[in-house]
Amino acid sequence: MHEASLMKNLMRQIDEVAKSEDAKSVTAVSVWLGAMSHMSAAHFAEHFEESSAGTIAEGAKLDVTVSDDIHHPNAQEIILKSVSVEN
Repeated sequence: MHEASLMKNLMRQIDEVAKSEDAKSVTAVSVWLGAMSHMSAAHFAEHFEESSAGTIAEGAKLDVTVSDDIHHPNAQEIILKSVSVEN
């Protein structure tokens, strides 16, 4: 359930950026995965593909940075670093 909540929040953020940029599509997404987000880069990619299906972000290129710092204040989070769009 934790992962579903994180992905739902991330997709909402991506959608907000796309709308604010009046984008036709999202071409790339860069994220930071906290050490305690319970996701590897590959696991995140699977969830992203599933969550983005049928959205403006479907097929976007992913850039994933995975933290190993369990003491980081955002260790349980997925943080959206950037979104690239096509207008």
